[in-house]
Amino acid sequence: MHLPRTALSVTAAVVASTLGIAAYQCIPDERPGVNAGRASTVQDEAAAEPSVPAPATPRATVQSRPEFPTRLPGLGPKTSAQVPQHTRQVLLVTGAGKNSASSRVVLWQRVDGGWRPGAVWAAHNGYQGWTDEHYAGDLHSPIGVFGLTDAGGRLADPGSKLPYHRSGAFYTDDVGLQGESLRGVFDYVIAINYNRLPGTSPMDGTKPMGENRGGGIWIHVDHGGPTHACVSISKAHMRQLLRTLDPADHPVVVMGDAASLAR
Repeated sequence: MHLPRTALSVTAAVVASTLGIAAYQCIPDERPGVNAGRASTVQDEAAAEPSVPAPATPRATVQSRPEFPTRLPGLGPKTSAQVPQHTRQVLLVTGAGKNSASSRVVLWQRVDGGWRPGAVWAAHNGYQGWTDEHYAGDLHSPIGVFGLTDAGGRLADPGSKLPYHRSGAFYTDDVGLQGESLRGVFDYVIAINYNRLPGTSPMDGTKPMGENRGGGIWIHVDHGGPTHACVSISKAHMRQLLRTLDPADHPVVVMGDAASLAR
């Protein structure tokens, strides 16, 4: 049977429309002429299949509270036992090695029964590294757990929660062990309670264990080189630390090389 010219035009239009729909609904086969013959079949099959509702968008999962370690990482049983039970802030100073003057500092805070770490800060310690038995002039930093109760400095109080003693006596124009300038190193200091009386100015020279056991060991502003026995961090980090350490949390410093702290 021969269709009129008008019918042929309508049929062509329908086929063209079908081809358009088929190309939109599926990924086309790039071989020449393949899709033209299967377009109407694809459309018919799609029409015959029951519609399937789009999958529901999954609801955002509720993030659980992060798990914090119940024991300070890197500390062995002997060192952990020296941290007071009521302490909720621990400044952990970990030396790179027993004879190294480089270390890293992390402030840990007790929350929800675990310990949450702060940022890691670069630091320096004693020129000769670390020792279990510090003596005056040995250029070692003492290993142990010591209270942090008193602060001070040449500059005005930046918002310290610890008692802060401002004095022009916190000054030196000496040079360090590698020839670097020491100006400004005592702009901010926090006394480490090694061989000193807690509750007094960092400038107090009382040494309960005797002069030969050294003293005046502080956390102070870094000068780019090793210290005589102190721990030094950047001025910005000193300000941050002074604003964070809280007497109500009974802060302590735990300091030493990694191997010694792991005992």
